[in-house]
Amino acid sequence: MEEKIAIQGIKGSFHYQVAQECFGPEVKVDECRTFKGVIDSLLSGRSTSAVMAIENSTAGSILPNFALIDENNIQITGEHYIPINMNLMALPGQKLEDIKEVYSHPIALLQCKNYFEDYPDMKLIEDSDTAEAARRISEKQQKEVAAVAGTVASELYGLEILSAGIHSMKNNATRFLILNVGKNGNTPETINKASLKFELDDRHGSLASVLNILNDCNLNLTKIQSLPIVETPWKYSFFVDVTFEKYEEYQKAMGIVKVLTEELKILGEYKNNRK
Repeated sequence: MEEKIAIQGIKGSFHYQVAQECFGPEVKVDECRTFKGVIDSLLSGRSTSAVMAIENSTAGSILPNFALIDENNIQITGEHYIPINMNLMALPGQKLEDIKEVYSHPIALLQCKNYFEDYPDMKLIEDSDTAEAARRISEKQQKEVAAVAGTVASELYGLEILSAGIHSMKNNATRFLILNVGKNGNTPETINKASLKFELDDRHGSLASVLNILNDCNLNLTKIQSLPIVETPWKYSFFVDVTFEKYEEYQKAMGIVKVLTEELKILGEYKNNRK
């Protein structure tokens, strides 16, 4: 089957940028409107792999995506980080003072809140996707309208950047996961990070016991996130990322943690790509 990557959004989106960086500039993509659509694309075989945002350095984790990965038994095979640079763009020839409406994803608009405080006459309108807003302006040749999106969108849809880097937090970055169904080509020699999910009983100190084991086996806890178990009130699943230098120490830790937990699930073992 020809390689095709499922992304949330369209060409020109940040998901598309990640797909290009991970799978090559000529990558073929399956454009999905929602994150659930990304998972459906994988499960139905329309795509061979997928790219999914999982957390942002300023906005935090995208909690529903942890559940999507877990519930559908999707395998995490890698990760990729990109800086999120927001730009105000419009049709060539438009000037900043011409702009009356600005369209973008609500999170993108929120990340540029400080910039737009200086332009109170610009009406901010939430859209489904950063790149979709850019494409619509290009296709409909909309004047006095701008989009907030990445540079890839401006290049693809022939828009001119009126203001670059308008996001408030200049060290804004997003972590994306590379996903597959039931296959992981990584080898122990390349693996130094893992994503786990576990459930604990209601015993006092049970979480501390697990965390102590990770520490004793020289695993570095880089993320811990709890989600409620819907069918069991006041009980939680824990989603954890760990990094390590020796795969053998990781294996030892997992053997002990499995005994201490009611359920342990390895969501993925892969290479740590955080620079």
